[in-house]
Amino acid sequence: MITRRNTFALGGAALGGAFGAAGLATPALAQTRNLANLPATMIWSVYDVGSTGYVEASAISDALGRAHGTRVRLQPSGTSIGRILPLKQRRASHAWLANELYFAAEGLYEYATPDWGPQDFRVLAGRKNAFSVVATRESGITKPEDLRGKRMAWVPANSSVNIKVEPILAFAGLTLNDVQIVQFPSYAASLRALIEGRADCAGAAPAAAVLRELEASPRGISWVQLDPNNAEGWARAQRAVPFVEPFAETIGAGMSEQNPVNVMGYRYPMITVNADAAEAEVYALMTAITDSFDMFKDTNPIMPRWAMNLAGTPPMDAPFHEGAIRFLRERNIWNADIQRWQDTTLTRLNTLRAAWAEFLPGARSQPAEAFAAAWTERRRAALATLG
Repeated sequence: MITRRNTFALGGAALGGAFGAAGLATPALAQTRNLANLPATMIWSVYDVGSTGYVEASAISDALGRAHGTRVRLQPSGTSIGRILPLKQRRASHAWLANELYFAAEGLYEYATPDWGPQDFRVLAGRKNAFSVVATRESGITKPEDLRGKRMAWVPANSSVNIKVEPILAFAGLTLNDVQIVQFPSYAASLRALIEGRADCAGAAPAAAVLRELEASPRGISWVQLDPNNAEGWARAQRAVPFVEPFAETIGAGMSEQNPVNVMGYRYPMITVNADAAEAEVYALMTAITDSFDMFKDTNPIMPRWAMNLAGTPPMDAPFHEGAIRFLRERNIWNADIQRWQDTTLTRLNTLRAAWAEFLPGARSQPAEAFAAAWTERRRAALATLG
């Protein structure tokens, strides 16, 4: 068995040189001290087996085990609540989340109930991911303005996809009222509807396997492209949803290194902890992930995006943890622009949590629908105070 003491000795000797700190006796000693608070065991709440999030968490946890002897147990779940509840109840040390983190931080959807409300979570890092509206080539859709009047495939229960469609419409000054909503029971069914000619477009991540079928079909594939230089369009998009940014994607159906597509960037998965997680442990994990990067970066084409100069920058769906900030500052990744983003995001979260604390006692006894509606209004008023 690899003991913590032996792990530090081996890790310090083999890997410490690249990350040594000035003023310590040796680079190996510096690395040992940086990793002294790395937990011996961790439980990570992750997406279901087979998802990209599960594959990424598996690759990184395996590297941590080989490099540092840390044991990580992955706890998969196919639901938003199933991934977040273990973190809230402290049965998981970390959660690897997508936009359910935003919903939980904002008190939206299933988190607009008396048992939830805005949650005090923090992020360590998050891998850059792409999203846009995919369309059939025969529809003629190539930019957000083209969506007006088109048949949009829609899955009412898929909040994570739906919330990312709204900023794409907002980019062109449109809303859901400007498209024809055609409902489908699942994400896969909504994308297959394009192949079958039952819809013109749908919100999608480029890596979805069914999109390769669309690309090869007679209908062809097209992406709604978002001009990265359209400042007004991006301002409208970020007013709709603050966690999006311009992103040129090269991995996925209908795109390549030679044919990048300008779409909307967001983060998935995001390594998330409770706000009061120990700073030293967060810092140690950030160090260990960076330390073992070469051991997992080639496991699939998306893994190089876990380099901290990419994964350690905003926007995220919640503020960064202080332990992550300390690490990123030492690596000269953290800067004034990121600090402004952090301050704005933390102020927003604290404002919503204060509003919730005032709202909950008088509203707790209301029926579920009335409670959610009342919180929606209270939340809107709280955000309006931020300008």
